[in-house]
Amino acid sequence: MAARTVPRCCRLAGLAIAMGLAVPVMSAHAGDAPAQTAIHDNSAQIRAAFEAWRLGQGSVFDLLADDVVWTVAGDSPVSGTYRSKQVFLDEAVAPITARLAAPIVPEVTRIVADGAHVVVLWQGSATARDGSTYRNHYAWHLELADGRIVRATAFLDTWALARLVDPS
Repeated sequence: MAARTVPRCCRLAGLAIAMGLAVPVMSAHAGDAPAQTAIHDNSAQIRAAFEAWRLGQGSVFDLLADDVVWTVAGDSPVSGTYRSKQVFLDEAVAPITARLAAPIVPEVTRIVADGAHVVVLWQGSATARDGSTYRNHYAWHLELADGRIVRATAFLDTWALARLVDPS
C-alpha cells in the first residue's frame, strides 16, 4: 500500500484542534489569494497595534469591539470571561494598571494567523508602583471581524499577575 501524504494545512488544522483552538472552515485553499490576503491583513493589523502599544502610541485594546468576549484563562484575580469592552477594561485591565507606575511594554515574539484568527506570543514588562518589576509571558488567541477583536482568550503566568495585583 502506498504511503498517503497529508497536506500541511490539514496537519496544522489537526494540531490546532488538538490544542483546543477553533479552526475556521474556509472554502478557499490555503494557497489562494483571498485567504492569503485575509491572513496578512489581520496579522499586520495586530502587529501594528502591538508596535503602537510598545511605542506608547495606543494599545491592542483600541481594536476591541464594544461587544467583545474576552476570557482570561487560569486562576488569577482577573481570570474569567468578560462580555463587553467596557466591562473588560473596568474589571480586568483597570486592576492591573492601578498597580503599575507605567504601562506594560510589550515585546512580540511570534504572530501566527489563520484567517480571522491571530495568535500572539508576547512578553510584557513594567515597573510596579512599589518599585518592583512586573514581567509576564502571554499567548493571546484573538478572533477578528471587520478589523475589530470580537473574541479573545488570554493565557499568561497567573502567578506573576496575582503577585502584582495582590502582593501581600
